[in-house]
Amino acid sequence: MARLAQTAGLTEIQQEILSTVRTFVDKEIIPHATALEHADTYPQDIVDGMKEMGLFGLTIPEEFGGLGESLLTYALVVEQIARGWMSVSGVINTHFIVAHMITQHGTDEQKQRYLPQMALGETRGSFSMSEPDLGSDVAAIKTKAVEDGDDFVIDGAKMWLTNGGTSNLTAVLVRTDEGADKPYRNLTTFLVEKPVGYGEVAPGLVIPGKIDKMGYKGVDTTEMVFKGHRVPATQILGGKRGGGFAQMMDGVEVGRVNVAARACGISIRAFELAVEYAQQRSTFGKPISEHQAIAFKLAEMATKVEAAHLMMVNAARLKDSGSRNDVEAGMAKLIASEYCAEVTQEAFRIHGGYGYSKEYEIERLMREAPFLLIGEGTSEIQKTIISRGLLKEYRLR
Repeated sequence: MARLAQTAGLTEIQQEILSTVRTFVDKEIIPHATALEHADTYPQDIVDGMKEMGLFGLTIPEEFGGLGESLLTYALVVEQIARGWMSVSGVINTHFIVAHMITQHGTDEQKQRYLPQMALGETRGSFSMSEPDLGSDVAAIKTKAVEDGDDFVIDGAKMWLTNGGTSNLTAVLVRTDEGADKPYRNLTTFLVEKPVGYGEVAPGLVIPGKIDKMGYKGVDTTEMVFKGHRVPATQILGGKRGGGFAQMMDGVEVGRVNVAARACGISIRAFELAVEYAQQRSTFGKPISEHQAIAFKLAEMATKVEAAHLMMVNAARLKDSGSRNDVEAGMAKLIASEYCAEVTQEAFRIHGGYGYSKEYEIERLMREAPFLLIGEGTSEIQKTIISRGLLKEYRLR
């Protein structure tokens, strides 16, 4: 058992789940990840393995066929999967967020309809807030849903859907214009069902194709274009218009813990590769790990791995307790993603010229780490959330 990134106070069930996942990662993901990633191939065999282990239903309540585990368990599972290949953790992240949103905010009918199939991995979730003309300015959403009898007609374009082509249920945030005094109250979440695939997958609903990315390959990232697509009013999450922003922010909070966990996983793997290589590679008559310049790098890397892991665990436990964790989730996401970039780059430097070769795993990690600096909100957005929360807490009286 490695010394770094251990979590105190886990139950026997949590330990058993993590041990099973760690073995799966070592045997089924790490040996194949680089080849699949370079080919930008969807990891179907790995996904099937995760379905067999019940990971798609990890946090879904037992009454709906899931394992009913905590956010902490899920985050630690994601950390291990990202240690193997970050893209695989992306396959289940959006699915988990949609399942969480339905569990917390869905109607009884929506829970009964979707959660059992989501627990089996038969219904696969994705979610969509962003659009081509906006980033973090959620209030500026242009995609609009207009009521027409018992349906709503949706028009507009959404952007950056992870699993956009391989999912068959998407939580989509759109504008419904409730005449509210605040822009955020004009937003509604729809549960949009669609076939898997690309092109016009349903009348008025187009998934143009995969976006070619620097990293985060294997998993599909797409646009979603609505051209008069009709959705029944019963597909409004929770059955009531105007609550979409709060529902999405609840999902994003757990998503930020997930991104922090992914960053921790990459950092752990980068450190593992660096400390192994540093003991194998010799210069000037001794392993480079015995040179103080390299030994100090390893010490700093390990400290950052440990700090990020602890903050991620704290944010997950706060959310599990029912406490508000927007500041803590923002802090965890900020430090984990920034440290991930730093640890990965130091591992790259320790590998020297070999780190620049596609034959070495560190090359892949160097392209994956930057995604975490922007996914689920940039570092600057995290700083905004953190500072606002702190100033509210420490307001002068």
